[in-house]
Amino acid sequence: MNKEEIIKYSLNLPNTYEDYPFPDDNTSVTMKHIKNNKWFALLMEVKGELYLNVKTDPDYSELLRSSYDYIIPAYHMNKEHWNTIIISDKVDNSLVEELIEQSYELTKR
Repeated sequence: MNKEEIIKYSLNLPNTYEDYPFPDDNTSVTMKHIKNNKWFALLMEVKGELYLNVKTDPDYSELLRSSYDYIIPAYHMNKEHWNTIIISDKVDNSLVEELIEQSYELTKR
């Protein structure tokens, strides 16, 4: 998946929108809920790579990190509740979709 595909997938979830929250940064984008304005995904470029931050259940976070070398503790976010997926050709697209959906559900309230 690339940035545009991740945004498109995220916007297919009900009542969502994209936002560019950082004034001097037009490349980082957050995917948010319309009703509560909470982020469920953050896409950003870090050191030339595309990072996707998603919220995960803390019990699942460590399992993901130990199972996939492209999932790391969240970049600049709470590392207990958030993970970063380093997007590349080796990433399992269905896993990315699953984690976006889980993050969406965890941030609905």
